[in-house]
Amino acid sequence: MGIDRSKRTTFEQEADLYDEIRSGYPHELIEDILRLSGIPSEGRILEIGCGSGNATVSFARLGYRILGIELGERLAALAAENCRSYPRVRILHSAFEDWEIEECAFDLAVAADSFHWIPPEIGYPKVARALKATGSAAFFWRVPVDPDTDWSREIAAIYTDSFPRFVNPDKRFTGEWLGGIVRRNFENSQCFGEVTIKQYFWTEVQATAQTIKGLRTFSMHHGIDEEERERLYTRIAEVLEKYGGTVARPVSVMLFYSKVKLDPT
Repeated sequence: MGIDRSKRTTFEQEADLYDEIRSGYPHELIEDILRLSGIPSEGRILEIGCGSGNATVSFARLGYRILGIELGERLAALAAENCRSYPRVRILHSAFEDWEIEECAFDLAVAADSFHWIPPEIGYPKVARALKATGSAAFFWRVPVDPDTDWSREIAAIYTDSFPRFVNPDKRFTGEWLGGIVRRNFENSQCFGEVTIKQYFWTEVQATAQTIKGLRTFSMHHGIDEEERERLYTRIAEVLEKYGGTVARPVSVMLFYSKVKLDPT
């Protein structure tokens, strides 16, 4: 299973919808990042791929100075709007690869569901250079959790039997796969120390319309025949309505945390 980085701009196509439906991250995750990093109250955070500011706001409301870098023009504008109440937040519209680095300037680097879009041989060393000697990185991703219910099994069969070109988001990868990739990227960079991994679970109740909107922001459904995609969504909606139009969906996030090495050699 590889990462198709050509799809990293697909979120820009559905930026407003992405901003509308993407839920936030658990408070426990944010607390753990702050505790592990020991970031001071006047600390500075670098966020890579901030999107519309979903995670940004969680740190901004605590008073931290934040530089959020976002590739998508519309997403960057939405992030700036969502953070307008936080004057210590600056949003920069740029690819992280093109950003003119501020060396040894940040106490903490974070990336929410985004760092896989940057080639690891570029991303990890550049983050390390941007961090202070006491700095650390906290990257986190939503991880699919199979609901293992009658409705989810019916939807899985629709993907397998009728729409094999489309990836079922509930089965797109496993936590074990993600953990192996990210841990290896940290280690191969030779810029970071031991990696701490934590996983968080909760449940979200979703109506049919919300579920379909979420699918429209799913990058792996873009670039495939639009009419076929709409037929898929119609079939999924029919299943969800059959089960009452509201379902409880398990959700998970995995955190990968590591301190920068004082001497990367």
